[in-house]
Amino acid sequence: MLAIAREAARRAGVLLRDGRPADLGVKATKSSPIDVVTEMDIAAEKLITGYLAEHRPEDGILGEEGGSRTGTSGVRWVIDPLDGTVNYLYGLPTWAVSIAAERDGETLVGVVEAPMRGETFHAVRGGGAYLGEHRLACRGAAPMEQCLVSTGFNYVTTVRTHQAEVARQLIPRLRDIRRGGSAAVDLCDVAAGRLDGYYERGLNPWDLAAGDLIAREAGALTGGRPGERPAYDLTVAATPTLFEQLRGLLDELGAWHD
Repeated sequence: MLAIAREAARRAGVLLRDGRPADLGVKATKSSPIDVVTEMDIAAEKLITGYLAEHRPEDGILGEEGGSRTGTSGVRWVIDPLDGTVNYLYGLPTWAVSIAAERDGETLVGVVEAPMRGETFHAVRGGGAYLGEHRLACRGAAPMEQCLVSTGFNYVTTVRTHQAEVARQLIPRLRDIRRGGSAAVDLCDVAAGRLDGYYERGLNPWDLAAGDLIAREAGALTGGRPGERPAYDLTVAATPTLFEQLRGLLDELGAWHD
């Protein structure tokens, strides 16, 4: 499954990188007029689902752009063909293809392909996380005020207004905050030690499935609200020393609701 995921992600990444039209425009919108889908999102998902249908015809699929089907094998592929669509639309480099395979609610394989970085992250449950052939480990212990944390903002105005207020209260307690624009890349950057932590409200399964596994296999802790798994309400990934502090503070600040 790892080999299939890596090849599907590679092909989609080449399509997105080399096939991006100069006049790329918005094909549709999702949660709001600024939450967009391009023709390339759709084309990349079609490529991935077609490749999976050829090599794993009995598996199920959950795709962000609707390329979903129910399988019979017990394995389900969770696909974000283009995570960071607004970055892609504007020609910014932080976007990725995210592919994960899960069974019985547990992610077994995760691949995040970031073509403009020339990077491929992958993990197999229990087998560690890798950038190419280099094994990853999250950052070591640091006081919260020396930690760099990334986040993202929703495209619904009322939600992002509250998220901005949470960030305003959080910034003085950290080294700084970053906003990259791709949840999959942010989770992989936690795995690679480029961030101490990451949090976001509003993520769907396809946004986080692969990156969450990669972060965990690199030694990071992940979760949602206290006692819960990563979910739409809140997703947190951080080094073991930062995780509970950050999650507790986010819960206190109401990062999981308006």
